[in-house]
Amino acid sequence: MTHDDIDQLQRIIARELEVQPGADIRDEIQRRQAFLIDQLHTTGQHCLVLGISGGVDSTSAGLLAQRAVEAARERLPEARFIAMRLPYGEQQDDDDARQALDAIQPDECLTVNIKPASDAMLEALEQAGLEFRDQAHRDFVMGNIKARQRMIAQYAVAGAQGGLVIGTDQAAEAVMGFYTKHGDGACDLVPLAGLTKGQVRDMAAQLGAPDTLVNKVPTADLESLRPQLSDEEALGVSYAAIDRFLTGESVAPEDAERIIATWRRTAHKRAMPRTP
Repeated sequence: MTHDDIDQLQRIIARELEVQPGADIRDEIQRRQAFLIDQLHTTGQHCLVLGISGGVDSTSAGLLAQRAVEAARERLPEARFIAMRLPYGEQQDDDDARQALDAIQPDECLTVNIKPASDAMLEALEQAGLEFRDQAHRDFVMGNIKARQRMIAQYAVAGAQGGLVIGTDQAAEAVMGFYTKHGDGACDLVPLAGLTKGQVRDMAAQLGAPDTLVNKVPTADLESLRPQLSDEEALGVSYAAIDRFLTGESVAPEDAERIIATWRRTAHKRAMPRTP
């Protein structure tokens, strides 16, 4: 792939994901908070629902959501934010999730252990005859089951309480398709859309998140055989390189080609279902 090819694709991808390299984070906080408020008013719903993992993305989205519902109460007194803790058994970085909740101070917090439901689903599939290549393959599929069980719980709460589910996707994850389709990729509102990972960190800091969460090494923590596997190890490229790619800066050719190949391979995650 030539330098010109990479340069052209950088522009296409950044435009597709609505990346804004020079955005003022304070302005973005206000704009995205207003977006959440507007969605409550226009949809007739009165609460926002979000799973809090203890990572910088969910912390940022949670801080935005709580601020939004507090401002929305001027016209919608019943507006509230419901944070959800969705551990699979015991979460290894549970202290980080508690720190996030302490910073967010949500109106309500529900804790739902997804382990029984996730285990039951995998057991039922295997009893039906589903086989895996090996234990690593089984563990990977189970990771996606966990992600989808978390979204089942969030939508159940939203359905019961008249709410909208918030997703935590941002541009660095979107370009890599680094989320589970119909799992953490399923949501009603995506307030962090278009932001690079660095911009999300800046937003978290501006909103008052503790430094330990702002600078935390990101991990999806879905695989039991590789607990706390960092996103960057799983992706094979650093978030710094992804951010530079998205903002049109020069990156190592091997990083650019990995990002572009992954963007192409995961296109189905960013698209509506195909039709004849």
